[in-house]
Amino acid sequence: MESLLVSTGVVALAEIGDKTQLLAFILAARFKKPLPIIAGILVATIVNHGLAGALGAWITSAISPEVLRWVLGASFIGMAIWTMIPDEIEEDETQVAKRFGVFGATLVTFFLAEMGDKTQIATVAMAAHYASPVMVVIGTTLGMLIADVPAVFVGDKLANKIPMKLVHSIAAGVFAILGVATLLGAGARFGL
Repeated sequence: MESLLVSTGVVALAEIGDKTQLLAFILAARFKKPLPIIAGILVATIVNHGLAGALGAWITSAISPEVLRWVLGASFIGMAIWTMIPDEIEEDETQVAKRFGVFGATLVTFFLAEMGDKTQIATVAMAAHYASPVMVVIGTTLGMLIADVPAVFVGDKLANKIPMKLVHSIAAGVFAILGVATLLGAGARFGL
């Protein structure tokens, strides 16, 4: 249960102001069709984070527990730093809609925007850290939806009222705590 709750909270915080949330704002403003956009976000996230969770689970079997602890600790601390760097969205990420419709555009652009993104890397790290990668993927998917669904419905009105720096600082703090705790041996009961 801890893996579900932590992954949901961390990704929901990390996603605020992230380029995929900005993409949700843009798609919602452009197409004004929230349901296919939300469905595209859901499917893209499940596939992307499912792959990330599988990679995290594989990493735990391929790397010794001592090395894994240091890699994960450093990864979480790196995520803390990366969370403080604001994202920008490329205009060409939204041009796909002309070929694939609203659902297809959302699916493709969200999947591609998440490749190598901090929330995908966080999913890999948390799936490697916790013994239940499926719960991590469910949690990270819920976190994405918690952050992005409101963006679809309220768009720019909400974006201007959220103190992004504070939210990013909280998310960075959570990542930093996870990193330090991992380096100090937290998770040892899972063999990490």
